[in-house]
Amino acid sequence: MGYAEEYKQKLVTAAQAAAVIQDGDWVDYGWCATTNVAVDRELAKRMPEMHDVKIYGGILMHAPEIFKIENPQEHFIWNSWHMNGVERKAASTGLSFYGPLKYSELPRYYLDREDSLDVAIMQVGPMDRHGYFNLGPSASHTYAVVQMAKKVIVEVNTSMPICLGDRSAYVHISDVDMIVEGDNTPIDAMPPAKPGTEVDKTVAQLVVDRIPNGACLQLGIGGMPNAIGKMIAESDLKDLGIHTEMYVDAFVDMAEAGKITGAHKNINRGLQTYAFGAGTKKMYDYLDGNPECMSASVDYVNNVKQIGALDNFISINNAVDCDLFGQINAESAGTKNISGAGGQLDFVIGAYASKGGKSFICMSSTFTDKQGNLVSRIRPTLANGSIVTDTRANAMYIVTEYGVAMMKGRTTWQRAEDLINIAHPQFRDQLIAEAEKMHIWRRSNKR
Repeated sequence: MGYAEEYKQKLVTAAQAAAVIQDGDWVDYGWCATTNVAVDRELAKRMPEMHDVKIYGGILMHAPEIFKIENPQEHFIWNSWHMNGVERKAASTGLSFYGPLKYSELPRYYLDREDSLDVAIMQVGPMDRHGYFNLGPSASHTYAVVQMAKKVIVEVNTSMPICLGDRSAYVHISDVDMIVEGDNTPIDAMPPAKPGTEVDKTVAQLVVDRIPNGACLQLGIGGMPNAIGKMIAESDLKDLGIHTEMYVDAFVDMAEAGKITGAHKNINRGLQTYAFGAGTKKMYDYLDGNPECMSASVDYVNNVKQIGALDNFISINNAVDCDLFGQINAESAGTKNISGAGGQLDFVIGAYASKGGKSFICMSSTFTDKQGNLVSRIRPTLANGSIVTDTRANAMYIVTEYGVAMMKGRTTWQRAEDLINIAHPQFRDQLIAEAEKMHIWRRSNKR
C-alpha cells in the first residue's frame, strides 16, 4: 500500500479524533506552535461531560478551547512543561500546574515514564512523498512522545513552516493512527518585540563587548536578549554560530545582517541548530525550508556535552532576581510560578565547559511593584519559595545596567561586594547591612 492510500485510510474528522480521548486518559496536546487546534475545538464540546483527563502541553500561544468551558478544572488538569501568560492565568484558578524538569530531560521522561501515554495530538506540516509529516518549529521532545503514545493523531496545517532538521523533526505516517486535516489557519505568532529600554541597551552593550568573533550564541526569550540580538546585528561581529534551545527573531536580524555563518562551529558547522522556535511571521518565513537551519530534539540541543564541545559558546539569559550568594531565580516570584526551568542551567553549565565560553544572566537592577514601589532584583537572600534555577556554584556572569559581576572563583565576601556594586545605588547600603548580618561582608569592602 502506498503512502497516499494509507493517508486516506487514516483520515478522520476532528470530532472522530477527539472521541478517542476517554476519562482518566493522559494526553499530550502538542508544544508551542504545534499545539492542536481543530481537535481541541471538538474536545471542548465533550469535555463538560468528562472527568480526570490529564493533559500535557507548554508555552501556549493561545488559550485552548477546553480552557473556556465552565469550571474546566472539574474536568481536566493542564500539566505544563514551561509556563507563559496563558498558563499562569490558568494556574491561578487551579487548572494549570507546572512540572519541574530540565527541558533537556523531557524526551527521556517520556521514554521512561511508568504511566501510559494514551493519546498524543500535534499540528504538523503536510505529508511529503516519503510519508513524513514535518513538526514545524517544534521538534522539541515530540519524537519521544510519538514513540510512547498508544494513539498518535496529527492535525495537518498547510500553513506550518517546513523546518528542516534531523530525524526528530518529522513524524512518519507509519507511526500515526489518525490524520485530521485542520482549517489551515496560520500558526500562532508573537507580536514584534518592543524596542529595548535604555536599561536593556546598557546591559546589551556590556554583554556584546565581551563576545568575540566566531562565537556560538544561545539567546533566551525576553526584551533584554532581543536587545542584545539587535545590537549584535548592528555590531562589527562576524562569523557567529547559533546553537540555541529557542529560535527567536533576533537570530533572523543577525542572519540578515550577515553576522551568522557558523564557520567556526565544532559541530553542525554552518548550521543554526535549535530545539523549537516561537516568534513573528518573519521568523517562521525565515525558517521555512531553510537548509541553514537545523531543527533537532531538545536532548541533543541542550545536552551539556554538545554545548561544551562548541568553542567560545556564549549563553545569554534573563532572571527574575538573584541573591548575594549568587543564587539565580529565573522561574518564580516567591511561590508564584512564572515560567520554568527550561534549559537555562544546561546552557550555564555548558558554556563554562566550552573553551572560551561565557554565560551571562541579565536583568535590570530594579523593578516597580504593583504598589508603585521600586524593588531591587539583587536581594540579600531569595524570597521564601523562590526557585533556585542556577545554583551559586553554576553562575558565571551576572549583569545589570550598573555593570558585570563575575561569580566563578569568588568567595562569599567577594560575591557580596561584586553584586552590591552592580545593584541600584538606592539599595546598596541596605544590602551591605544585610550582608554584614549574614557574615559575608568584610569591613574593608566599603571604601
